[in-house]
Amino acid sequence: MARSRRRHHEEEEHSNHERWLVSYADMMTLLMVLFIVMFAISQVDQRRFDMLKDGMAAGFGATTSPFDGTQGLMADQGVSPLSPMAPDAAPAPPEAVEIRSASTSSSSAARATAAKGGSSSQDDLAAAKAEVDRLTAIQRRIERALRARGYLQDVAFRIDERGLSISLISRHIVFRANEANLSPRGMSVLQVLAPVIRSLPNRIDVDGHTNQIRVKPKYYPTDWELSAARAVTVLRYLSETAGVPASRLAAVAYGHEKPLRNPALPGAAALNKRVDLVVVSAASEDARKLFPKVLRDQTRS
Repeated sequence: MARSRRRHHEEEEHSNHERWLVSYADMMTLLMVLFIVMFAISQVDQRRFDMLKDGMAAGFGATTSPFDGTQGLMADQGVSPLSPMAPDAAPAPPEAVEIRSASTSSSSAARATAAKGGSSSQDDLAAAKAEVDRLTAIQRRIERALRARGYLQDVAFRIDERGLSISLISRHIVFRANEANLSPRGMSVLQVLAPVIRSLPNRIDVDGHTNQIRVKPKYYPTDWELSAARAVTVLRYLSETAGVPASRLAAVAYGHEKPLRNPALPGAAALNKRVDLVVVSAASEDARKLFPKVLRDQTRS
């Protein structure tokens, strides 16, 4: 009975199949630490490195040979390791020198701009006058050609900041309602305009317009498509029939957004349904802004 009491229950020892996780975790931790250290030592503070290089160079005889590979330390005879420097002889920081230089340069540039500001305005005004005179001469050439064929009343002219606008406004050449086909008289007018337009170096914008009657076009989704179709019709005629280089032509659609005449006035609907040929000015933007002033001065004189 005593032996049975002393008998202890012995259990079978089980093997641990997850011990590999401990080794794996240790290895991953070491790898992570390794990469962190490698990343840290790869980031060089250039400013501090330059300070260290200059300090060591001064301490070893004003040479940068440990870093440049130029000359050995103390290679030249009679070179002292370090020259004494008085506190008052410290040079000005490079940053201060650069700031003074920049401010001096900008002040000089500002004075130069202010000095020639007046001459620049005069140059722009002279360029505007010359361009307005050139556009006026083009208008007169077209008027003479149209007058000779009896089509002068079919066209209206306007000079603005874009250039010279030639509007096809006559009821004989405007498009029929909801349509984008040129009338026979419209083709005849374009035949008269084409030689002058073809001889110009300017870009020609063909602007399509509709009237301001709030009715959905019959054959087009909106006024935009109708005005675009009218512009393209005239553009194709100028390019394919009249021989104007296509590289100088552009079609623009305005829908009913830019009426030529106040829509509330009688007959405005027929007048606003038109196509404009715009001889786009090649003058600078500053010069083109002065076109209205030049035109007002010419009207007064």
